[in-house]
Amino acid sequence: MIFGLKVKNILFILLGSAIFSFGIVHFNMQHNLGEGGFTGITLLLYFLWKWDPAITNIILNIPLFLIGWKFLGRNSFIYSIIGTGAVSLFLSIFQINPFDLHLESDMTLVALFAGVFIGVGLGIIFRFGGTTGGVDIIARLVNKYVGWSMGRTMFLFDFIVIMTSVFAILDLKQGMYTLLAVYIGARVIDFLQEGAYSAKGATIISSQSNDIAAKILKDMDRGVTVLEGRGSFSGDKRDVLYCVVARNEIVRLKNIINSVDPHAFVAVSTVHDVLGEGFTLDENKNPIQE
Repeated sequence: MIFGLKVKNILFILLGSAIFSFGIVHFNMQHNLGEGGFTGITLLLYFLWKWDPAITNIILNIPLFLIGWKFLGRNSFIYSIIGTGAVSLFLSIFQINPFDLHLESDMTLVALFAGVFIGVGLGIIFRFGGTTGGVDIIARLVNKYVGWSMGRTMFLFDFIVIMTSVFAILDLKQGMYTLLAVYIGARVIDFLQEGAYSAKGATIISSQSNDIAAKILKDMDRGVTVLEGRGSFSGDKRDVLYCVVARNEIVRLKNIINSVDPHAFVAVSTVHDVLGEGFTLDENKNPIQE
């Protein structure tokens, strides 16, 4: 900890900033692709007048920092300062000696990798409490107070900036590739925000719920939550089991249920970002991974 800040968070914010900046320089700037948000504005200024995005990124974000200080709190604000400063730093570094990927003949691949690099970079930054300023701060505020996903908010704002870029400097084809890159980036951000790891949650309704729960606990060492349910048609009360297992354990879980009650009703859903005993905590409630 440094003044209440986690060193791990700072390091990952720096890593995310490097990945994001690499994508901007080597895919967007080299192949005349726009971008959304304040980054899109800095690219627009670069394409029009060759203004350095590393400098305009800092200048444009000053008003957002004032908002961020009020709404995001001390730690989030400092992480955002680190993220924004790191992006400008890495933008400058990657512009000093960029290498040409020679992808002009395949703009679909350019758009794909632009979206992936930007999405992964921003996703890492967001996941560890930072932002790169601009729309990132707005997206965090909307996510906090309205409940929209950060990717959704950014995509809507990005669309406005991209349309402005199309009318000002980009042709229609470049604008379409830019939209593709932004969409991919938004999906990658949501994926990283929700959790790269996903488990499976099973809702089980059976007349032999006690036997199923006992067998799951014995054979799989997984806990089962028992909920009280009532059939809407019959009015009969019946226990409803809920169990979360790793993705590679779902077939084993189904086999256990089937062995006890072949007529059991089972609904399986995807669970993102699982926290708690058996996943992020051991049996003594201690973190499995620091």
